[in-house]
Amino acid sequence: MQLVHTPQHTQLSLFEAFMAQPLVPTLKEAADAPWSAEPEAFSELSLRGAAESCLNLLAPILRELSEEKDARWLTLIAPPASLTQAWLRDAGLNRERILLLQPRGAQSAQQLTCEALRLGRSHTVVSWLNPINATTKQQLISAAREGDAQSLNIRLG
Repeated sequence: MQLVHTPQHTQLSLFEAFMAQPLVPTLKEAADAPWSAEPEAFSELSLRGAAESCLNLLAPILRELSEEKDARWLTLIAPPASLTQAWLRDAGLNRERILLLQPRGAQSAQQLTCEALRLGRSHTVVSWLNPINATTKQQLISAAREGDAQSLNIRLG
């Protein structure tokens, strides 16, 4: 016995009608669209949990940044006390390509971060500024663009 299915014209539900309309670009359209190869000047990573766990999550990111083909430094501004030279070694980071800087005197970590970004001797400047307001973020972006660098802020919760 053979069943013959005859299409019936039924009204689509609102959900089905909505889904039938391509409101977002297809994968092909997205792949063909022009995109900027220029990285963002500012990124922020928020990590919550035990300090050791947060550092374990951060390790591969810093390791990758320490191995950049760019000959400039990976600069860490005022990292947490648990991020020591021994931790850098144990995490497998290329310590020959990393600068650890602490603000001195009346200089704030934010000022030191902006200065390191502006100078352009670092491909990435990692800071631990918390919280960051819109003005601070814009200062970091401007300094990063001036120095052709990237600013990565780590927020530990």
